Amino acid sequence: MPELSPELCDLSAVEALKQLKAREISAVELFDSCVKRIEAVNPSVNAIVASDFDAGRAQASRIDAKLGKQQSGMLAGLPVAIKDLEATQGLTTAYGSLEYKDHVPDYSDPMVAAVATVDGNIFCKTNVPEFGAGGNTVNLVYGATCNPFNRQKTCAGSSGGAAVALATGMVPLATGSDYGGSLRTPAGFCGVTGFRPSPGVAAYAHNGVGLNPFVVLGPMGRTVADVHLLLRAQASFDQRDPFSPAVSAIPDTLEPTDLSTITAAWSVDLGCCDVDQQIADVFTSRMQNVKSVFKQCDNGHPDFENIHNTFEVLRGVFFVAGHQERLKNNRQLLGQNVIDNTERGLNLTASEIGQAFVQQSIIYRQALEFFASTNADVLICPAASVSPFEHSQLAVTEINGTPMQTYMQWLALAYAPTMALCCSCVIPCGLDHKGLPYGVQLVGPRGSDAKLLGIAASLEQHFSKDVVTARPLPDLTALTK
Repeated sequence: MPELSPELCDLSAVEALKQLKAREISAVELFDSCVKRIEAVNPSVNAIVASDFDAGRAQASRIDAKLGKQQSGMLAGLPVAIKDLEATQGLTTAYGSLEYKDHVPDYSDPMVAAVATVDGNIFCKTNVPEFGAGGNTVNLVYGATCNPFNRQKTCAGSSGGAAVALATGMVPLATGSDYGGSLRTPAGFCGVTGFRPSPGVAAYAHNGVGLNPFVVLGPMGRTVADVHLLLRAQASFDQRDPFSPAVSAIPDTLEPTDLSTITAAWSVDLGCCDVDQQIADVFTSRMQNVKSVFKQCDNGHPDFENIHNTFEVLRGVFFVAGHQERLKNNRQLLGQNVIDNTERGLNLTASEIGQAFVQQSIIYRQALEFFASTNADVLICPAASVSPFEHSQLAVTEINGTPMQTYMQWLALAYAPTMALCCSCVIPCGLDHKGLPYGVQLVGPRGSDAKLLGIAASLEQHFSKDVVTARPLPDLTALTK
């Protein structure tokens, strides 16, 4: 447990917001506390890769004036870290790529602007793998981001910097994005919370391929209430996102759910994923202890037939759309993951692509049928198939002796729900067999975002009552040495 004295930066976003609006603390005081933590801890973990403290402090001062007149926006000066895949006006936005290492945009992406509009204090960027490709946050511009529980281990990716910044108290809120688990796996590896909304809920107005529903923007925080708060700021209608709903699916108030009314399903491996046997044992043990809180909790999962090929083919298609010109003109600047996905996409046939789209539609409908036929409100599975591994290793190459066919296959627990267009929430559930953060993933059918958040909030509260399942905290003193 951390030995440093608690600071304002350690408050949950919801509690800090309450104190800001009551004028018990100022936005400047909260901001300065976050900066103090960043300066103390970030050199050890490399989570924040670009920042402007002077601009952030000036913004906090302006928001304090608005608070004094009771005119502040929804976030009222809460510091928000932005994932370095989103353009931020005046802040270096490198996308983890050598091609953009000195890029300072003169505009902010729409989601970033929306967060700023409601007085989120945007002053820093969090590290990512190159263009978000991969489950290990390391790139040729900034290097690796370390897991705060063990600096030799990875924090996962691609929202790894965001997860580490939250876990160590650098900021109360952070934005993420998710395709194959990009905000969920880092949340699980770092003991924080990440929510993957249904497609369109957090409008992705600058998506280079607008008809791609698999990549979504979403919130990260230390608690479910915190991610709900940030999601409210992110969730707005934008016609530029063809999946954006005209009416927000996220209510203003988070309503915890009576778990005794909930029918849950649980699965160690979703019937299709390789899961480390010891991680499987941890999950089974935790589920045996929690099953009784639900009305009903049975083993089961949707049919994810041919999920690995479907995911890889469609991912390849969208990498071709995003990176084929970059591969042609700047191959020498690219890392292995982007090259691999783009080249495999270029080698696909029209027949293979067409069949993958057909199979994805089948997976989506089979998931809907599973939830309907079982009356399951939520499906629970591990957040990740392995414990955090060495950050010097780019990806997991084998599980239980089975070789992974691609650098993404170890993330199947995350990308299977993605292919089914589900919403998903990862919450902390204590430590695993190696003493590292362990998380569980809650999955709901597309459109059940509000319901899933309510279930997650109640399960989080249940976990917090037991030292075995409560959210773990890194040793901050060790990170300042």
